[in-house]
Amino acid sequence: MKLVECVPNFSEGRDQEKIRAIVREIEAVPEVKLLDVDPGESTNRTVVTFIGTPAAAQEAAFRAIAKAGEAIDMRTHRGAHSRIGATDVCPFVPVSGVTMEECVRLAEELGARVAGELGIPVFLYEEAARKPERRNLAAIRVGEYEGLEDKLKDPRWAPDLGPPVFNPRSGATVIGAREFLIAYNINLNTRDRKLAHEIALSLRESGRAKRDKAGNIVKDARGNTVKLPGRFKEVKAVGWYIEDYGVAQISVNFTNYKVTPPHVVFDEAVKLADKLGLRVTGSELVGLIPKEALLMAGRHYLGKQGKSPGVPDEELVRTAVLSLGLNDVSPFDPDKKIIEHQFRPSGPSLGRMTLREFANELSMDSPAPGGGSVAALCGALSAALSSMVANLTVGKKGYEEVHEDMVSIAVEAQPLKDELLSDVDRDTQAFNKVMEALRLPKTTPEQAADKDRAVEEANKGATLVPLEVLEKAVKAVALSRTAAEKGNRNSVSDAGVAALAGRAAGHGAYYNVLINLPNIGDEKFKLRVRRQAERLKKALDRQAAAVARILVKSLQAS
Repeated sequence: MKLVECVPNFSEGRDQEKIRAIVREIEAVPEVKLLDVDPGESTNRTVVTFIGTPAAAQEAAFRAIAKAGEAIDMRTHRGAHSRIGATDVCPFVPVSGVTMEECVRLAEELGARVAGELGIPVFLYEEAARKPERRNLAAIRVGEYEGLEDKLKDPRWAPDLGPPVFNPRSGATVIGAREFLIAYNINLNTRDRKLAHEIALSLRESGRAKRDKAGNIVKDARGNTVKLPGRFKEVKAVGWYIEDYGVAQISVNFTNYKVTPPHVVFDEAVKLADKLGLRVTGSELVGLIPKEALLMAGRHYLGKQGKSPGVPDEELVRTAVLSLGLNDVSPFDPDKKIIEHQFRPSGPSLGRMTLREFANELSMDSPAPGGGSVAALCGALSAALSSMVANLTVGKKGYEEVHEDMVSIAVEAQPLKDELLSDVDRDTQAFNKVMEALRLPKTTPEQAADKDRAVEEANKGATLVPLEVLEKAVKAVALSRTAAEKGNRNSVSDAGVAALAGRAAGHGAYYNVLINLPNIGDEKFKLRVRRQAERLKKALDRQAAAVARILVKSLQAS
């Protein structure tokens, strides 16, 4: 699922009714989940965190900004925190299935709407910045709200969106896109804060002050402190002592975990601690973490053990939690700590059924789930079998030359399996949308036209899902071919079954594409889809036939 996080900061931290009014606007948007509301009395500021699908998160942000514009009067606002508007800042953060470019687009679209509909000047910052000097939020905030009217008169500080007209009630809003910030602590077997900070100085990007032989801080010609850079980019760190735990910690903020992930810093902290006679006992996650950061750690530690990282996500997360010692000072619950787990669609799910429950549901007199869902399930089983064959090959004597090929298959098969499992539900959901569209009223000409459009779009959706399953089935059978060619000889029959299951998935999806096409009026769409389906089916059959030849040759020789 495509998910983004949004973290708007509002210039109100004391009036609970105003805060609740803003939050209600966010909660009212479907496909959005509120994660946290953090008001500060002295700062007179509230930080709200929510996640949702991209379009829903953008809509929730707009409604919240609009409500803040009504509820907050910046002419009377006082607080300790820097700010320039009722909604001071509103960043979008990619969580899963979303690129930074998409978040930048969300920021730009939201900014255009805020400027155009609400009359609030908008500055774009971080990854959405249109000028280098505006990447830094602090630079945009210089002068704060009190200096904003004069600042807008300076052509160099014309807003990125909207005219340079001062809005005395709402001020201005800074909207942007940034990476997820991970707050993380590494635990040491000491209470000495200085030792923890010594390690932090080596880890963090800003490093430490350079000192001469006498221990004095070295200054440059302008009197500025000369710095020795630390080891890791996008990392901030300090050492501190936590009385509640009775241990010193290296407190780390990862401003871009894709550049430097937590497990890399953890491993280096272990080495540096050892040099100081210390031991890292584990680590602690503060707040939430993107699932991918834990998957990266799981793959890393399995690789160090000489094992295949091509295992289910749940096993990668378990490996990461154990390897990083995330249970050291408090229990680590993936369902509470992984941000994607906070947004799981409610309602019935075929994927959460037992095998017997699914088979029973399938056997009833309702048309869904049906062949499309079964086709997707066959594809998932195909990918899972190929991963099994690859994992049974990795590390086995005599298969050293194909190690990388097998690891690649195992890793590639896991997300393919997960996508096809999701398609089991998606196919049924697509069929249900067709049925919902067919039940729409058509009493008036307008209603009839709306119904026709809805039925057309629903039928297209019901066609595209099995088309995607067919495309994935081709990939699944291709994986089974490599597994049959190079994998463990004792599992060649499993690779053969993977190919058969993948071929069944593809043919089943192909049939579902064909049966839906006559219900669509868009002839160009129909022609394009039919040609694509035919091409994919031919590729599928070629791959499946190649696997069959490999199996015949292998089994006859045994």
